[in-house]
Amino acid sequence: MRAIRIARCLLFWVGFTGFLAAPAAEEAPPQAPKQDERVFTKDITRPVRMNYLLHLPASYRPDGKKTWPLLVFLHGSGEKGTNVALVRKNGPPKLAETNANFPFILLSPQSPPGQYGWSEDAVIALIDEVAAHHAVDRKRIYLTGLSMGGYGTWTLATSHPHLFAAIAPVCGGGDSDDVAWVKRGDPKAFESLGVWAFHGAKDNVVPLSESQDMVRALKETGCRDIQLTVFPEAGHDAWTEAYSNPKLYEWFLRHRLE
Repeated sequence: MRAIRIARCLLFWVGFTGFLAAPAAEEAPPQAPKQDERVFTKDITRPVRMNYLLHLPASYRPDGKKTWPLLVFLHGSGEKGTNVALVRKNGPPKLAETNANFPFILLSPQSPPGQYGWSEDAVIALIDEVAAHHAVDRKRIYLTGLSMGGYGTWTLATSHPHLFAAIAPVCGGGDSDDVAWVKRGDPKAFESLGVWAFHGAKDNVVPLSESQDMVRALKETGCRDIQLTVFPEAGHDAWTEAYSNPKLYEWFLRHRLE
């Protein structure tokens, strides 16, 4: 019996010292909780208020038997505000005031005060509203603008390439990366779009390279009718010479959505 007790003591001592010598078990690092994958869906609307000028041709009749081309003009930053008469200062609105034969329905919105640039969705909504309530030929909707409006023209044409038959941005610019991105999703988006851009060579407000970059990007998409006119002695005011050229309006009228 004494030998059995001694053996038991030895086994206990060996086990106890082994326990003391054994390294403590490492705790597993905490697992980060998985992120839930969810979808949020909600229709969001906002009120839009824009002053605008609307010119109707002298022979316009609201019965809809004859439809007319729609020319949309986006002004520059100097005409923002609440006094819509300011929009008559330049470009097509000025021309329409004195030309009884101006052959377009002319839509000239005014950018509200405190807003930077043009609100794309507001302009598109206004175009839809005017086209729905007037005798507009939807295959002949044209867009032009100067300075801030030139930027707006490039932007709207890039994001809505199948709405406009032709555009004429004046001393503006855009994002050439957006052009490439649209082309990846819609390779023929810009093929039939007419583009005639204008810029002053001595423009110290918006560099000539802004127009050159956009023209280059659109040519790379396969745009077939695209040109850039540079006025060698003009500064930022490229619009006086551009909009006084009757060939611009003849050029617009040659374009129609395919």
